[in-house]
Amino acid sequence: AKLMDKDTVGLMLTNPNTVGLFDEGIEKIEKIVHGKGGLLYYDGANLNASLGIIRPGDAGFDVVHLNLHKTFSTPHGGGGPGAGVIGVKKDLIPYLPTPNVAFNSNRKKYYLSDTGEKSIGMVRAFWSNFSVLVKTYAWILSMGADGLYNTSETSIINANYILAKLKNYYKPAYDRYCGHECTVTGREYKKYGVKTLDIAKRIMDYGMHPPTIYFPHFEPYAEETIMVEPPESESKEMLDKFIEIMVKISDEAKTNPELLTTAP
Repeated sequence: AKLMDKDTVGLMLTNPNTVGLFDEGIEKIEKIVHGKGGLLYYDGANLNASLGIIRPGDAGFDVVHLNLHKTFSTPHGGGGPGAGVIGVKKDLIPYLPTPNVAFNSNRKKYYLSDTGEKSIGMVRAFWSNFSVLVKTYAWILSMGADGLYNTSETSIINANYILAKLKNYYKPAYDRYCGHECTVTGREYKKYGVKTLDIAKRIMDYGMHPPTIYFPHFEPYAEETIMVEPPESESKEMLDKFIEIMVKISDEAKTNPELLTTAP
């Protein structure tokens, strides 16, 4: 609360956070930020755990941005182009870029409407990567409300399944139920001269792309991290194959660490 002073206009949070845990203190955080006149900004990067389950606005968030490549079936990075959307609560609509897309119910047509004098003005990339947005919209319509809920439910189950199977081999950053991703660590293998990087390279020897490593990183919990984010589209067979590989590598790290340090 002391850090939320007159120089702080808002707070950006990912919830579930980067280690895949839902921040149970969000209501307390919301009261602190709004109590000082600030805004809460929701990083929708981890919406995989939230579809049909929670609504950021109900937790007090004022602004939400959605990474369409993370949850809504669109390209990312070099495979792009990428795109994202931003949603705000009603009180912030007058400050959005102009124009807004509005709907005339009488004529049953969409049209461009001037946002008003409080708008931050026009943005150069107003149309964004339009085809990517259309793909997202089509995916949402094809899934429906139940399908979107099942997407998050399956992502959460997949992540917790991996966590339960691997936590005896790779110490979790936090040993509790997670959201759509779990964070385990390779720090127990440093005594064998093996780093998380070596584990990741060894995974490639088995023909599988390694998950994110060394992110997030904060000691003493999230050190030598391996962040596994199995989406709803991964089958149990694929998850079991990954788990089997990780267990084999755990044994190799103890009995023949050179296999890892010289990989791939």
